Amino acid sequence: MLKISPSILSADFSKLGEEIKNIEKAGADYIHIDVMDGSFVPNLTIGNEVVKSIRKVSDLPYDVHLMINNPDNHIKNFAEAGSDIITIHAEASIHLDRSLDLIKSYGKKAGVSLVPSTHEDTLDYVLEKLDLILVMTVNPGFGGQKFLSSQLKKIENIRKKIERSGRKIELEVDGGINEETSKLVVSAGADVLVSGSYIFGSKSYSEAIFKLRS
Repeated sequence: MLKISPSILSADFSKLGEEIKNIEKAGADYIHIDVMDGSFVPNLTIGNEVVKSIRKVSDLPYDVHLMINNPDNHIKNFAEAGSDIITIHAEASIHLDRSLDLIKSYGKKAGVSLVPSTHEDTLDYVLEKLDLILVMTVNPGFGGQKFLSSQLKKIENIRKKIERSGRKIELEVDGGINEETSKLVVSAGADVLVSGSYIFGSKSYSEAIFKLRS
């Protein structure tokens, strides 16, 4: 079943708790939390203390995407803050295998994300440790960017890898996801959609989520 993970990066931060409650009521499956350090990506967003403070707002799985360098230094804090899924970038961890073991050591689901220029074969030696793979269909760092159709082939190839592995790994896609591009990525093999601007910029969160899911 297709899952929707609204990115709170596009929410109104002056009423973040209320926004999270509203997207839960609207039918969200996950809460997607983009963490940026101003180094790995040019933007700077929230830290583990914010995750901790909003953890009490919803019982949905918190899908935390660490767009940060040296993620090993921060995994413990985000795990203890209440993350359910912790996704790190293959490009940000020198010892990716060890980083995934660290996430697992805290009882969390482990994910790996790839920026558009990273080849999917990077996943081959860590596939057995993954619960989620996140394909970026924009260059990460800012919301509201244009969808990169060049990533559709990558999504197709990763779906084949997952099927060959026989493991239950979710294939998530983030970047420029709306009513039209969602059809493309789902056809390519995605089963979790991250959407920020499209959902939070709509008049009805439930209608936007319904359109993505259908």
